[in-house]
Amino acid sequence: MAFLRSIRPDEDFETVQGSTLTLRQPVAADYAEWAELRAASRAHLTPWEPTWAQDDLSRTMFRRRLRAYAKDVHNDVSYPYFIFENATGALIGGITLSNVRRGSAQTASLGYWMGANYAGRGHMRAAVGMILPMAFNALRLHRIEAAIMLSNFASMRVLEFTGFQREGLAASYLKINGRWEDHLLYARLADGPAPGGSERGR
Repeated sequence: MAFLRSIRPDEDFETVQGSTLTLRQPVAADYAEWAELRAASRAHLTPWEPTWAQDDLSRTMFRRRLRAYAKDVHNDVSYPYFIFENATGALIGGITLSNVRRGSAQTASLGYWMGANYAGRGHMRAAVGMILPMAFNALRLHRIEAAIMLSNFASMRVLEFTGFQREGLAASYLKINGRWEDHLLYARLADGPAPGGSERGR
């Protein structure tokens, strides 16, 4: 039964430290840099994300997000992180384990975004390679799932590089930028084959 229980609420998952990147849970002081990065990357991000609300980048909405994040982490539902470049300290993107299911599943969903100026440099491969050991070891999950639009070849490469296996097609799976889109489903198991997706593989 120990396998089926949730993690202890006092366990600390605030930061995942790597040699080139740091994953840290968002805080209020991140607002200005986050809003600037998202605004500058809007054209790059909107084809792959749900429709942005009119006040999506407002400080009020950011505070609401922080409250929701804190509640989700406390309840072992979701673990959101911002991605920071160690060399510069710059915020470059985000990565989240969401929809954590316990009981007999021990599963979560992986999602991520990267600022336009930092895309294509191997940073997301490194970030995924960092979050997987935390998911499998610290959170004691068995399976991580991800869904990718059919035209998002960059994300397919990220997932395949980090050991995810393609499982099939889900029709009209998520509403992205106002349209229901087909997605390819991927998964990585805790006891699956070792990937090349560590920070050393950047």
